[in-house]
Formats: sequence, structure tokens, C-alpha cells
Amino acid sequence: MRSKVLKKISLLVVLPLLLSGTALAQTDSKKQIVAALKAGGKNAATQILDKQGRAQGDYDIVRSQWYEYESPWHTGQIINGLIAAYEVTGEKSFLTAARKAGDWWISLEYKDHPQLKGMLRAIHGDHVGNIIVTATITDGTPGLFRLSRVTGDKKYADCATRSGDWILKHMYLENEALIYDGVNPETGAVMKDKSPFSSRNTGPQITLFDVARPNNEGYLFKDMYVHTKDERYKKVFLNLCDGLVKRQHENGFWMDFDPNDPKTGKIHPRFNLWNAESLLEGYELTKNPAYLEAALKTARATQKLQKKNGIMYSTNFTDGKSREDSIVGSAISFAGILWLRLYQLGYQEFKNNIELSLDWTLKNQFAANHPDKNLAGAFFESKQNSQPDRSVRLIVRDVSTAFALRFLADYYAAFLTGKNHS
Repeated sequence: MRSKVLKKISLLVVLPLLLSGTALAQTDSKKQIVAALKAGGKNAATQILDKQGRAQGDYDIVRSQWYEYESPWHTGQIINGLIAAYEVTGEKSFLTAARKAGDWWISLEYKDHPQLKGMLRAIHGDHVGNIIVTATITDGTPGLFRLSRVTGDKKYADCATRSGDWILKHMYLENEALIYDGVNPETGAVMKDKSPFSSRNTGPQITLFDVARPNNEGYLFKDMYVHTKDERYKKVFLNLCDGLVKRQHENGFWMDFDPNDPKTGKIHPRFNLWNAESLLEGYELTKNPAYLEAALKTARATQKLQKKNGIMYSTNFTDGKSREDSIVGSAISFAGILWLRLYQLGYQEFKNNIELSLDWTLKNQFAANHPDKNLAGAFFESKQNSQPDRSVRLIVRDVSTAFALRFLADYYAAFLTGKNHS
């Protein structure tokens, strides 16, 4: 039995490196990217999304089992990726799947709750538990607004806007440019003296930064402003951008906020990329050079996290070391998205990193005919963790496919059609 499990692990980890993708210089670029988008989009539409339209989360390749993880933001980003793939390939089934996922997402809205009406039952799950987390909503909302723009159906953006309104009324700290992280899904009580994240402090030593952060991830309030033309939302969005600029460390990251850790020097690349992406959205809206400079600082710092073969790891440290047990494919693609936007603004220093991310992403897509249908066409990201019974989960995460679809579509539009895709 042990040998069979080890053989499966070996095949699943090595096959994506061998069976898919070669450097673009060696093949027909357009055909390769379109094929990758079609295979990845099919996986997202038929395997990652369940019958309800919910993103299934983390796939354990040892047990052939899915584990739910922050479904609202994972689902929202799958929607985003499916639309990106649809716009390049024209595959209508991708848009159909995106709408189904959008319908599941908006079904989470509290309709009659005395305290939570308009909010989403956006449960984080996993180690955080049965808690609504702000970023679980905001990280998913770009897909909802994009879905409304593409389909003309405002119900998705309207629902996301109502959840943003609830957050503003109950969780937003205007003077500090922060938003509380956690909400009790039964009572609506905002967590102000206890962190929803296990890596942060609890008790009398807890600080505001332990229970609140900028939460500009997904640039929800910018999308709300564009959708409604309500200047209040623009003011909130820019206040959060200003707070990000103010609190960015010299190393280009936001070390004061989970999942970064100033005590250990731990850096999680995707968290910082979320913030930088929102700052680029702020720059496009206002042309404020401070936002561009802060985003550039993060982009340049992230260059140092990428290895020569394109890999990034989930856990990095300010001393330059990385923990190599988890490869974060979603951040490799997300960094590519950020670098690509900056390249299009004239910063050619990111071209090599863009190509590294592209090459790694294409080479690490599971083959479209992979024997495990849950993995066929998916993009690789690994997470290894130990369970209470001392067994090990080896996870491939659905968000890697979500971000890979976005990145490949953006690359296709920028370099192969001359148009800006998103």
C-alpha cells in the first residue's frame, strides 16, 4: 500500500513538469497558450467547481479527496479566471460555469438576519474555523463585478456592493484606514479583541494590527465606486490605498499584518501582491505617483522571491531564505499579472520575471489527459501539512488554476494581440 501511495505522489508531482509546456521560444505561442487556457478552463468549470458552483478548495492527491477552504474567495477568483479564459478562447461553457458559480456566491447573502442583513456568510473554515473573514469576501469580489460587466446582469455586482456596505457600516476604521478581520456568523459580532488567525496574539497583548488590516485586497470599494458612481466608496478606497502606502515597510512588504510576521520575518508573497494590485488600481483611478511607487517597491521585492527556475515558495523570510515544502503556483502567476501591468506602464525591468512565470506556469500544468480527472488541465500548487493522526496531506490548490488563467489571458492579450486584456 505504501509503495502505491508513493508512486502516486511521484507521478502526480513529476508529471506536470514533464507532460505539459515548453519555453515559448520553441513553439507556437498562441496555440500553446490557447490550449493551456482551454484545458485549465475545462478543469475549473467541471472539476474545481462542484454541482452547486462552489470552488472545492484543496485537493489531496494522496487520498483523492477535496477539502473546502475559503470557498467565497476561491470561487470568486475561479469566476475571474473562467471569464479571462472565455474572453480568449470563446468557450461559452466557461461563461456558463462562471454564472453558476456567481449564483452560488450571491446565495450566501443574509436576507433577513437582524444584524447581518446584506452581509455574506463567507466562512473561512480550516484552521480559522466558523468565522466570516473580510478578505474571504474581498478576495472574491473582482470576479463578481467582472461577471456583471460581461453578462450585463447587475445582480452579482449589487450583491457584492451590499456586502461592502455592511463592512463599511460595522467594520471600517476610517481614521486608521483599517478594517476588522472577523465576524461571528451567527450573532454578527465583530471580533475586536481576538484574532481569527492562529498566528497572531490573543489576550491583553493583542494590538489593533492583530485584529484589523487594510483589507484592500480585491479592491472591493473601487469596484463599488465604478459600479455605482457613489463618491463615498471612492473615498474609502483611496483612504485604504493611503494607509497601505503609509504602512508599507522599506522591504516592499506589509510586515505588520498576517500572514506576514514581523517577529519571525515571515513573508507570504500572495498577500503582498493583493495589496500592490489594489495600489495599481488606485494609480489607474487617480494617477497618484505614490501608489505606483509603492506597487513598484512590492514588485521589485517580489523579484527577489522568485528563483532562477521561476519557482516561488509559500513561506519566505526577510533574511532571504525560503521554506521549500510548499510551491505557491498562484503567487507565481499573480506576480506575473502584476509585473505585466508594470511592464505595460514602461517598466521593462520585469520582462525576464514575466517570462520565468510564464515558462514555469506552462510547464507545470497537469496534462489534459491526466488519469486523475480532478487534476487534468489544472495548474500546479503544492501544500504539505501534517494532520493530528500524524498522516500527511499533499495538496494541490484550486487557486493556482484561477490565477494561471488570468495570467495566461493577460499575457496573450499583451504580447500576442497587442491589447490589454483585463
